[in-house]
Parts: sequence; structure tokens; C-alpha cells
Amino acid sequence: MDGDFRTEFTREPRRLKQHPALVLNADYRPLSYYPLSLWPWQEAVKAAYLERVDIVAEYDDFVHSPSTKIRIPSVVVLKEYVRPQNKVAFTRFNLFLRDEFKCQYCGARGDLTFDHVIPRAAGGITSWENVVAACSPCNLKKGSKSLRQANMALQKPARQPEVEQLRNTGRKFPPNFLHESWMDFLYWDTELDA
Repeated sequence: MDGDFRTEFTREPRRLKQHPALVLNADYRPLSYYPLSLWPWQEAVKAAYLERVDIVAEYDDFVHSPSTKIRIPSVVVLKEYVRPQNKVAFTRFNLFLRDEFKCQYCGARGDLTFDHVIPRAAGGITSWENVVAACSPCNLKKGSKSLRQANMALQKPARQPEVEQLRNTGRKFPPNFLHESWMDFLYWDTELDA
């Protein structure tokens, strides 16, 4: 084994952590847009070795073993199609994504919590149609009051999102790192400008 590689790797252990692989379904669409379906490079190499994925694109960097030198995969596609979910799970993350990570009363971003539109004290249930993202000041202001009592209004009605709607909303929030090799696969199913 080349001694320079070992020294370089020891000096920069984070270097190899910065090579996530975009994971595509067998139809060449990402498994998810938000969060973007990414695997650490180690998982991508392992899946390729086990012949579960095909490597579509690679980084310029390599990983080494005593007998092999492998380019790090940047895009992999599953060999078997994974059926997408047809129902959106009711989670805090998906709720914030539906509401585009902003308070549904004032539009503020950051420091979000969730609020029951019809308070639980008044018989409101925890559901897509009754829970919205809210900033702390608005949530405190509303408290256990109705919208009318608090003199507040929703920016848009609370509804259960469709899978495609949530996927499209997720595209508005790309991760901080987008490798150039991913671009052809992230938005290939969108309509092109004429």
C-alpha cells in the first residue's frame, strides 16, 4: 500500500466523509427529495460490491484497499424498483415541510413548533387538518384560544398533503451540498422551459 495515502488519510479523515452518493430508484428518480436520498460513500461502495446498485457517476477521488483502487460513487441506481409510499406519514418534519418551514400565522421562519388550530382543550385532535407550524411567539399568543378569540388567521388552510405535493415542496429546499453529477437526476421529471 502506498504510504502517502495512509498519511494523507490520517491527516484528512473528514475528506472521505464528504462524498455522499445520491441514491436513485430503478426509474432513475431519487428515492426522496427532502431529505434528499443520500448514502455515505461506504454504503454506496458496499451496495455496488453486493450488486444491489449500478454506479452511474463517480467523484474524482478514490478509496484504496491493499489490492484495489475504487473511484467513489456519486450517483447510484437501485437494481430493483422500490415502490414509493402513496400516503404521507404524519410527522413533525413532514408537517414543517408541508408548511414550507414557516409559521402559518405570521410567516416567520426558524424556531418553529406546532399548534392545534382548534385547541385540544376545546376537543381539537392531532391531525393534518388541525395542526400547523407556528413560531413560538404566535403559539404563545394563541394559546388555548380559537383563531377568532386570538384575532389570528391561517395563511393557508391545514390539509393532508399528497405525496407528489410534498415531493414538489421538498424540491424548494435543496441540501447545502449538491454535487454537479447529481443535477441531471434531481429535476429531470420537471417540465422544461420553452
